[in-house]
Amino acid sequence: MNTEIVEKTESVSGIVIKKIRDEISKVIVGQEKVVDRLLLGMICNQHILLEGVPGLAKTLLVTTLAKVVQADSGRIQFTPDLLPADLTGTLIYNPAESSFYSRKGPVFTNILLADEINRAPAKVQSALLEAMQERQVTIGDESYPLEELFMVLATQNPVEQEGTYPLPEAQVDRFMMKLIVDYPKKHEELQIIRSQSKKSARPEAKPVCTARDILKLRDLAEEVYIDAKIEEYIIDIIQASRKTNEYIQFGASPRASIFLCQAARGLALMQGRNYVTPQDIREIVPDVLRHRIVISYEAEAEGITSDDLIQKILDSVPAV
Repeated sequence: MNTEIVEKTESVSGIVIKKIRDEISKVIVGQEKVVDRLLLGMICNQHILLEGVPGLAKTLLVTTLAKVVQADSGRIQFTPDLLPADLTGTLIYNPAESSFYSRKGPVFTNILLADEINRAPAKVQSALLEAMQERQVTIGDESYPLEELFMVLATQNPVEQEGTYPLPEAQVDRFMMKLIVDYPKKHEELQIIRSQSKKSARPEAKPVCTARDILKLRDLAEEVYIDAKIEEYIIDIIQASRKTNEYIQFGASPRASIFLCQAARGLALMQGRNYVTPQDIREIVPDVLRHRIVISYEAEAEGITSDDLIQKILDSVPAV
């Protein structure tokens, strides 16, 4: 192994990533796994889908993350009457010059919170799809590139389904991970109400790194070594998800294989290693496959979730 890469990996993961975690923890109580996965998505240059009931500080988490890494952030509340131009921007007519000029929308930022993304119709979701996949936005006849550091954090409310538009599989597949944001534990919630009881007692996060540091982390993640046997292990897991049965309608696409490889590299980097282990794969598989395995009506009727099926797949596929 290249000792220079090892030293760089340990230095960056031990200093920059630790600083980010520590600073976010001053504001966000608990949710350590969610915070780590958001960092992982940022390092891998991908987007994340968050699912959780309202009031779990998802918006606060996004704004805090942006502040810590000194990045711009934006929030769009998705509603049924939202138009694509409200997201991407539009052409404005200038009567003085008898010409049009482009006014960019809120998607032109670093970290975009798409709140309750499933409340907007398909034409709005498709406008966001171009930004997510192509990293550009088309206004009129011109295409504008987005920032090099750009990620979409979209939220969904798992309880309320009235007035919602289920995301098409093509768009769901663009999200690297789907995270479940759960309720805080008792001692965590006690800490939350105490920190929010007085304005003077509310903690604030401070910037600890820059967007350039995140880009350096991306370069280091690409240098993390992954053995051919572990690559085969990834493919075996993905192909096992495609064995349709009474509980699985559709399995994961090849994009899942790519994302799983990227996420494993990023996870190894965050743990101070320059090589991927089978445990890295097993740890990240549920988050990468949770939204890609389409369960059948029989599975829903029996209360079997995609997470249950993923665990069965992991138990059935031998590790290297």
